[in-house]
Amino acid sequence: MDLNQLNVVREHIASRVIGQTNLVENMLIALLCDGHLLIEGMPGLAKTTAVKALSEAVEGDFHRIQFTPDLLPSDLIGTDVYRQAQGEFEFRAGPIFHNILLADEVNRAPAKVQSALLEAMAEHQVTVGQKTYALPPLFMVLATQNPIEQEGTYQLPEAQLDRFLMHVWVDYPNAEEELAIMALDSSVQQHKVKKTKKVLSQEDLFLVREAVAKIYIDPKLNQYIVSLIMGSRQPGNYDTDLKRWCRFGASPRASIALARCAKAKAWLSGDTYVTPGHIQSVALDILRHRVLLTFEAEADGVTPDDFIKRLLEVVAVP
Repeated sequence: MDLNQLNVVREHIASRVIGQTNLVENMLIALLCDGHLLIEGMPGLAKTTAVKALSEAVEGDFHRIQFTPDLLPSDLIGTDVYRQAQGEFEFRAGPIFHNILLADEVNRAPAKVQSALLEAMAEHQVTVGQKTYALPPLFMVLATQNPIEQEGTYQLPEAQLDRFLMHVWVDYPNAEEELAIMALDSSVQQHKVKKTKKVLSQEDLFLVREAVAKIYIDPKLNQYIVSLIMGSRQPGNYDTDLKRWCRFGASPRASIALARCAKAKAWLSGDTYVTPGHIQSVALDILRHRVLLTFEAEADGVTPDDFIKRLLEVVAVP
């Protein structure tokens, strides 16, 4: 498989979502790295539309779940149903058994529902009663949430956040993009937007994942990744401000994610090896949800992005 098919997927999403190039790029990276994506932004910024556009172009079953406070774990993973005629229980699979799962407004569901995603996202399986059921080989969770509503929401715990490969922030479009959005909406109302056939088969996707895994990364760059992660855990070794700002650093999942996503970034760029620029370009979205700041940093208005940018400045590039 070559890059052309991925470009067709990229173009299809871009035809449905104006701007948001970082979101589109990171959706493709997560797809190539067999990872899950947390998408956060204000309401109405096409988060759900972007996920639906991805599912339209990739072969597989798609399901959308609207997370609400009254949702139960069985509504997500399924349950055992008693069949009186057979005199035995039969497992009825829930929507989590689809290939691409959109968890819309994931922070609106209580902790017991959020925890039902933990095993599925980390191990590609779910356990109901005494039986464990494998999820499809292609299984991807794309969750959305908005940052402004606090009433009726449940903040995702750190263990849940760490399961997400990347945390992407979606910002407002500029004036030109806003005009293009209005034009696109007019075309949709006039039924001018054509439906696209599935352009990326699962077989091709698994082949490209193998190709991405074979992208060369120099041992010095692996050491650079480790230095970045260690810098988040022991920031005092690099900078006094970083020490004041950070309470807890990133987990080993962050090291793995940086290496995987840097390879995917290189492949999407047409490169055959990883450079420091590839690592730095994905660092914000990978570390943003894995770094916990101190109360002092929050009082000073320091954000996780500020901490990560400063970390990239002080850690030496090989």
